[in-house]
Amino acid sequence: MHLILLQVGALLVGAIPTAALFIVLVVAYQFLIQTPLTQTLEKRHALTEGAIEDARKAIELAEARTAEYAEKLRLARADAYKIREQRLRQWNTEREAALETARKAAAGRVSAARSDIDAEAASARVAIEASAADLAGMAVRAILPAVAGGSR
Repeated sequence: MHLILLQVGALLVGAIPTAALFIVLVVAYQFLIQTPLTQTLEKRHALTEGAIEDARKAIELAEARTAEYAEKLRLARADAYKIREQRLRQWNTEREAALETARKAAAGRVSAARSDIDAEAASARVAIEASAADLAGMAVRAILPAVAGGSR
């Protein structure tokens, strides 16, 4: 057993330089490769995630602006519709006023024309009534023989 322990001790003493070399390699790997690689991957991840986050923010901003522009457009259309309706009402009022003026003027002309016609009709009746007696006498003379005062 003693021999085994001596052999194990000799193996351990011979393994010390290999173990020290392994530890130096692990430490060198950690400082020379692992740390810069981890930093590079973190930067890459940050840049990628940052770009994605920036893109998301830009999309959200664009959507917000689009909604804002759509609202402004809706309000502008509503205002234009109100102005259009107001103008239509104003034009209709002006048209109705012009029509009423024209109706009154036409009614005045019709009334004047009726008055003129009534006056002419009255004067024609008077003339007809005045000439009716003469026409009756002429008709009697034309129909009745000369004995009765006709001119046949």
